[in-house]
Amino acid sequence: MRAALTLRSLVGMIALVTVLVGTGWAQSKAIHTQKTKDAVITLKSESGRWSPGPNSFVIELTTPAGQPLDAGKVSLSTSMSMPGMAPMIAGATVTSDKTPGRYLGSISFPDAGARQVTVNWDGPGGKGSARFSVPVR
Repeated sequence: MRAALTLRSLVGMIALVTVLVGTGWAQSKAIHTQKTKDAVITLKSESGRWSPGPNSFVIELTTPAGQPLDAGKVSLSTSMSMPGMAPMIAGATVTSDKTPGRYLGSISFPDAGARQVTVNWDGPGGKGSARFSVPVR
């Protein structure tokens, strides 16, 4: 009987960990949402912000009606204007997720400051881009 309880407890713990890991990004917070004529772009992270150093994020693209948008190839880049200097540019690594309209990314920033973010997409759901500002703090 003790072995059965231990096995049952172990199976229960594995199931709980699987659910928590699987919903990790579902609990992420929006950094910024940008609406365009054909798409709604939501940039998310676990903390709801970007900070200096490495950052992981999710891009969710939907139609204005809220349906996932198959955006195909998605890219994200940032720039930061510096007085008297060329803009600091950082590109992100973006890959599609198993969930339609959802893309996983990573980017690193050397310091804090406002970044101009450009998201481009080209796929079966259409082609477009959006530009918006996001603070790194």
